[in-house]
Amino acid sequence: MIEGKEVREMAQKVTKDMNIMDILQIDEGLAPIFMEAGMGCLGCAAAHFENLEQACAVHGIDADALEVKLNEYLAAK
Repeated sequence: MIEGKEVREMAQKVTKDMNIMDILQIDEGLAPIFMEAGMGCLGCAAAHFENLEQACAVHGIDADALEVKLNEYLAAK
């Protein structure tokens, strides 16, 4: 796992293979997007090892659509 500052510096966009906790460390504004999509338990143990695609599959969420929303948020900053 990459530490917080390094993640923020390295991540220019979110990809489906990224770990949920690493994504959340990029920008705190991403958390509400996850919650609106139906992932309310961002602090659960699975968030430490599941990637975006796996978490979306578990929650019945379109991973491609969520990836786009997360990246749109980051691009607008």
